[in-house]
Amino acid sequence: VQLQASGGGLVQAGGSLRLSCVASGSSGSRWGINERGWYRQSPGNERELVAVIRNSGSVDYADSVKGRFAISRDNARDTVYLQMTSLKSEDTAVYYCNAKNVFGQTFWGQGTLVTVSS
Repeated sequence: VQLQASGGGLVQAGGSLRLSCVASGSSGSRWGINERGWYRQSPGNERELVAVIRNSGSVDYADSVKGRFAISRDNARDTVYLQMTSLKSEDTAVYYCNAKNVFGQTFWGQGTLVTVSS
């Protein structure tokens, strides 16, 4: 499974961005994916969960982004989105998308940089 993240950039505090993560690869490699998520990592910090969406439709968010970020997916396009609003300087980080399958494997995209200027 290959994951391609895009949509990062420079935005002022209070602004919005939408990240996209497209999954590609053989249908066999993508079979069994049951969870897609977004993580982020800022300098000096560990990678942390931002949001996750499961095949069941359930979603979870980090407390720091609840009410501001929304994760969604387009199954036809094998794409997961992260709509980010009311951005804060502390949201500045490299955002990574990932996918997990029923076999316990985890796949990562290359990351996209989000910079929020105050």
